[in-house]
Amino acid sequence: MFQERKDRPRASKKEIFGWAMFDFANQAYTLLIITVIFPVLFTTVIVGNDGEDYRLGNLLWSIALSISYFMVVLTGPVLGAIMDFRASKKRFLFYSYIVTVISSSALYFVEPGMIVLGVILLVISNYAYSIGETIVAAFLPNLGPPKDLGKISGFGWSIGYVGGLFSAGIVILYLGEPTAENFDRIRFVGPLAGLFFLLAAIPTFVWLREYGSKQRLPRGESYVSMGFSRLGKTINEIGKFRDLSVFLISVFFEMAGIYIVISFTFIYGDQIVQWDEEVRILMFVIVQITAALGAFLFGFVQDKIGALVTNIFILFLWFVGVMGIYSVLDITDWLNAAFQADFEEQYVFLFIGLIAGLCLGSSQSASRTLVGLFTPDAKAAEFFGFWGLFYKMAGIFGIIGLGLLQAQIGLQQSLLFCAGLFLIAMFVCFFVSQKRGEQAADDYREQK
Repeated sequence: MFQERKDRPRASKKEIFGWAMFDFANQAYTLLIITVIFPVLFTTVIVGNDGEDYRLGNLLWSIALSISYFMVVLTGPVLGAIMDFRASKKRFLFYSYIVTVISSSALYFVEPGMIVLGVILLVISNYAYSIGETIVAAFLPNLGPPKDLGKISGFGWSIGYVGGLFSAGIVILYLGEPTAENFDRIRFVGPLAGLFFLLAAIPTFVWLREYGSKQRLPRGESYVSMGFSRLGKTINEIGKFRDLSVFLISVFFEMAGIYIVISFTFIYGDQIVQWDEEVRILMFVIVQITAALGAFLFGFVQDKIGALVTNIFILFLWFVGVMGIYSVLDITDWLNAAFQADFEEQYVFLFIGLIAGLCLGSSQSASRTLVGLFTPDAKAAEFFGFWGLFYKMAGIFGIIGLGLLQAQIGLQQSLLFCAGLFLIAMFVCFFVSQKRGEQAADDYREQK
């Protein structure tokens, strides 16, 4: 049985820390494999320049990520329903963790020209990572009362970015640049990401508790058929969760924009801004630190003024930041003319990264908090499975959309599409009531 949400005590500091350590651990994969190192290695070395500004590599990168996200869309909600029924979130989390570790480590064997193997391993590893990201989020509603979920979620995201800073710092310092000349060293990025994830996530499996109680499987049913049955029942009851449903539409557009930023920012820095290696490293450090601070501080803001209001404000900041990235060359020219200065585009781009960093951790934390507030305990994994579904559908839409656009009009012009996504997400949020959404979760009682 689950306690009344408002009366639930906060979990122990040890358990919350164990839960947050999964965010700490999996950031090694996010940053090294999806954001900073491997995207550049894949597009510029493994695929190489096709004479069209790496457009083929960029397109293949977006297709590989989108395939993995589509797999999450197909399986996430059903797996969530099975996990709720079996009270087995922790077991499934372990499976996803092991597959991510093995497949990301195997990226070591991908050499220049081995595009198919690179795509296959990327699809497998990103699918396993994405499923794990959804499962660990489903533990959030049980870690404390609603008034504390913003702080708890923000704490997880903030130490996650500390983990990313630590893991990527090791790689940048000891492995060097993602270039063809340095390939024999930088190819170890996969095994190092896997090893970091393997070791850093151990506290999660030691201290995090399983919540709920296992139910008996009805005669003649398999877990898969039962999962689809529960999923169908939830869809029929979706009218009871109006605010969650509308908010997930906002999540779709918000995450489409965020996935574009995560997947293409460092590619943009290399191809459009043409930054130096030390500036690329500095951008990474700045984004990690500001993301950690943003997630932590905005976690308290969420619990003070409401996660929904916080999320709307962050979406506006996202729009400003993306327009700054799009206009970085023009902004630099204007600054130089206005102040008779000699600023370089790469340093103006670096400054704009402060805004993106503050938004990155805080927006994902606020989104996770709102879904937790709108989710009844008996359907935690299932509803976060829907969150993962919208999350990854957004990834497919955003990344493929930008990939196709940049192939036609170039990477810089395509960023206007990204800015528009954040505006749409902000507009949709005005149709959500946090109070009404929380009440719907409090009132829900599962029919046997």
